[in-house]
Amino acid sequence: MTGTTSTRLSDGRELIYFDDAGTSTPRAAEFTTDHRGLPPRGEPGEIRFDALTEEWVAVAAHRQSRTHLPPADQCPICPTTGSNPSEIPAADYDVVVFENRFPSLGPAVGPVPDQAAWGTKGPAYGRCEVVSFTPEHTGSFSGLSEVRSRTVIEAWAQRTAALSALPGIKQVFPFENRGADIGVTLHHPHGQIYAYPYVTPRAGVLGAAARKFYDAQDGRETLTGSLLRAEREDGSRMVMEGENFSAYVPFAARWPLEIHLVPHRHVPDLAALSGEEKDELAHVYLDLLKRLDALYPTPTPYISAWHQAPLEPALRAAGYLHLQLTSPRRAADKLKYLAGSEAAMGAFINDTTPESVAERLRAVSVPPSAAFPAVLAAAPEGAPA
Repeated sequence: MTGTTSTRLSDGRELIYFDDAGTSTPRAAEFTTDHRGLPPRGEPGEIRFDALTEEWVAVAAHRQSRTHLPPADQCPICPTTGSNPSEIPAADYDVVVFENRFPSLGPAVGPVPDQAAWGTKGPAYGRCEVVSFTPEHTGSFSGLSEVRSRTVIEAWAQRTAALSALPGIKQVFPFENRGADIGVTLHHPHGQIYAYPYVTPRAGVLGAAARKFYDAQDGRETLTGSLLRAEREDGSRMVMEGENFSAYVPFAARWPLEIHLVPHRHVPDLAALSGEEKDELAHVYLDLLKRLDALYPTPTPYISAWHQAPLEPALRAAGYLHLQLTSPRRAADKLKYLAGSEAAMGAFINDTTPESVAERLRAVSVPPSAAFPAVLAAAPEGAPA
């Protein structure tokens, strides 16, 4: 079991240490006092209603002063030292989750304004948290042990449940931006969790399509589940198949590199996974990230996005947890930029074929792990496995 220790930073923000399984005593328990004397937290920014699209836009001008790619000796999420009193008071840790000092949403929580129209604005309620995967300043998630990967998954699940229970929260989104080409502001391996007071535009589109399919099937089948079955039966875009999870490049992939990782069982979010499912996920997720990095001589920038069912009752029943792992990298020395068609119209044009990408991902060599049973890469029907 993963042990946890909760504390408060000097400005009142919550910080939680998650210890790897097998730790006999909390590693950070005696190092949980933040002596920096930070000033009180400010009020939330604001959200404004875009009447043209009926979407909310967060205005967070205070984030202009946030930390940007500091050197290792000034990293805010490395363990605290005498010369670098960081966001994490402990001298060492396994995984840490804490409230962002420069949040896009929060720290207060509450509902968005009713009957929004042009000119409607309100407080940017919500919660933004940082998840530090390791005390090491360099490296990436793919370099973590499976024990540590499992700890991060437990942290995602625990925070999903806790944030979902906050007043006014409509969607919880764990994600990782990896690489300068994606726009990260810290080199230290980390991710984030956003708890929104509204259903985001992308989640709204996915949720509406899922609900339409679910209703047409009289609640007997989900859209994501049917797509998983179709991809597994076709086989040409499968990357791997396990006991509880399978991964594939979607039929209509938008990005040069795009992989969907889907549980075989219909669950709304990470908090609903069983212990056995989390164990396997710790293995297959690392496998996917290693395959992505093995495609080219240098690490691949990516966005790892966990799509969880919104908390809106109308969308919840049909929602289905899945990971969307994407990269704009279309060649070793080329990136895809979202220009006119994609950025202005939302009409994607892919520079690769999903079938060829899946074939390359299956073909790369990833060292087997002794911690969990091997997960075999899938192959098209009739081809050698």
